[in-house]
Amino acid sequence: MAHNDTDPITKEFFILGITHNGKQFRPSDWSERLCGAMSCFRQDGGRNAHLQYSPYVRPILLNGIRSVVVNEELRLIEPLAYHFVVNFAKDNDLQVVDACLLPDSDEKKI
Repeated sequence: MAHNDTDPITKEFFILGITHNGKQFRPSDWSERLCGAMSCFRQDGGRNAHLQYSPYVRPILLNGIRSVVVNEELRLIEPLAYHFVVNFAKDNDLQVVDACLLPDSDEKKI
């Protein structure tokens, strides 16, 4: 999909499964549990929405760390769900970092 200046830029952030003091967050399946609880938040909805993760809250393995990527559009669709996810990170002292896309490099590495 092409992007132009009038399109909104998708903003996402990661909730890392690491506390601010560097300890791994438990239980080990926390990211799947959180994303499972958020699975009903999607624009298309439907009867089987609970069988897939929401496109706005997805589990991801980031550099070997279980994490969750949150699309800030969730705030527009369901503000309470967005605040739940943000407060989950705060309440559990989890690290939160902004996501960014790195441009593809056309240069060959030597």
